[in-house]
Amino acid sequence: MLSSSSHVCVRPGRLSDAKALADVFEQSWRHAYVGIVPPLQLDSLILRRGRRWWSSAIRSGDMILVLEVSGKICGYASCGPARQRSRYQGEIYEIYLAPDHQGLGFGELLFEACRNELDRRRLNGLIVWALADNDTANAFYWRRGGRPVGEMVERMGSADLAKVAFGWP
Repeated sequence: MLSSSSHVCVRPGRLSDAKALADVFEQSWRHAYVGIVPPLQLDSLILRRGRRWWSSAIRSGDMILVLEVSGKICGYASCGPARQRSRYQGEIYEIYLAPDHQGLGFGELLFEACRNELDRRRLNGLIVWALADNDTANAFYWRRGGRPVGEMVERMGSADLAKVAFGWP
């Protein structure tokens, strides 16, 4: 167990978590990205990240951390080596919480669990990418001490979506 209290724990994902992770993914993405990501692309992404996708990701050994609150999976994070060469060796790929568990400090638990995992792997420096229009995520990373270190544009359907990279040395 990476982090826990009497009713809250952050732990590595298990195959039995796949359905709950798919549900959290759908809830959190619909909450975060309606009005930002074009509807057809959002629906397509959610459809692709079902139980089978999550089972495959867990089987592959990807570092997926699960937030459990009173026995229920309410969020997850994934992390590992940075996908792009830079001075940042570690990357948090995703942190998502079910909407009813946002703003309660659980995101910070997942963030710190990722940092601990990256430190354990001796990956120096941390980078996280967020959509520029996702004010909630940007504010979260800013409060955690991250500062903008890069920008890019990703095409999703008919939309060009700006992304911001937050870095920690």
